[in-house]
Amino acid sequence: MRAKEKNPVRKGETPVQAGNRIAVGMLARREHSRQEIGRKLGQRGLDEDVIEQVLAGLEAEGLLSEERFVEQFVYQRVNRGDGPMKIRLELGRRGIDGEVVDIAIDAAEVDWQAQAESARQKRFGREIPAEYSERAKQARFLQGRGFGMEQISRVLKGDLFEE
Repeated sequence: MRAKEKNPVRKGETPVQAGNRIAVGMLARREHSRQEIGRKLGQRGLDEDVIEQVLAGLEAEGLLSEERFVEQFVYQRVNRGDGPMKIRLELGRRGIDGEVVDIAIDAAEVDWQAQAESARQKRFGREIPAEYSERAKQARFLQGRGFGMEQISRVLKGDLFEE
């Protein structure tokens, strides 16, 4: 990883211009949440007032969008095989409001049951194991991927927790 700049302000630019340059560079690589950009600018040594000005300017220009970030994040995580609980948790860690997350997850129109089944089959194959210990192992895997117990139970044919 590149070393962080000690003084991000280049000759002839203001701190706000430096913050804009750095933030636009980050956004050119991928979408970020407001919190992520703010944290990264802070790590580079910019003041909180400057960071707030930069973030407000980026939002006003449409370069920084929480909705766009969440939409892209959900899409990427669904394609990776993650479940709704894990996606919610990770977005929460990135400072995204729960209501925005719920809207984005609903808008993705994912069949979470099929998603859980696909993740299980990709990892363990088509056969549902008969042994309780192996079924519990698969349940823990799916739980770690962010699927709920109801989805996991259905994927493992409903009787994992009935013994």
